[in-house]
Amino acid sequence: MTAAASLTVAGPTAGATTPGTTHGPCQYTKTPDEPAARPVPLPPDPSHTPNHGKVRVDVRTNQGPLPLTLDRAAAPCTVQSFTHLARWKFYDRTTCHRLTTYPTLAVLQCGDPSGTGEGGPGYRYKDELPVDLAPAPNDPTGERKIYPRGTLAMANAGPDTNGSQFFLVYGNAYLRPNYTIFGTVGEAGLATLDRVAAGGVQSTPEDPAPVDGAPVLRTDLETVKAHC
Repeated sequence: MTAAASLTVAGPTAGATTPGTTHGPCQYTKTPDEPAARPVPLPPDPSHTPNHGKVRVDVRTNQGPLPLTLDRAAAPCTVQSFTHLARWKFYDRTTCHRLTTYPTLAVLQCGDPSGTGEGGPGYRYKDELPVDLAPAPNDPTGERKIYPRGTLAMANAGPDTNGSQFFLVYGNAYLRPNYTIFGTVGEAGLATLDRVAAGGVQSTPEDPAPVDGAPVLRTDLETVKAHC
């Protein structure tokens, strides 16, 4: 996957064997080589994972509201993990570390308390990949799909390495369907994302006009409250 179409995080590789796995269907697995950026236990993993209904999440940022709606039917293990982290205030007072403004990848990436793009919750879990996305236009490989504006999805470091980092799509993103979609961004949230995107990406001495990096308008998740 090219840099323009990659939403990875530094973390454990797929297939790594580590001790400490929950016994339910989600099999949340500790990653001792990648400790939690903030202390948090493994999520609950009941034998009957809730797999229907929606969860409203109120996210307050310094740039405006960012309301989310999580879809249990689409990704029950992901929703269970996200709401668990929200209850533990894992996301509170964190910075969204990456803005991309490519024509084919318009997203804001958040969810790392360290703010580096390398932090996570100290565990990983399986993918719940979408199967019904429309094909991306003008893709000669036929592999990329459209993650439409308003999509909420997980970033990862390869197959079955979901943790805490997620991305919010403010313009259609053309990606291979390797990223779990677990909800949507509300209209007020899209307005917030548009404002952040309009501010652009911070320049560096090496690149005075970057399209990938920290946003000029620093975006902090002040509180993340899930209403289960």
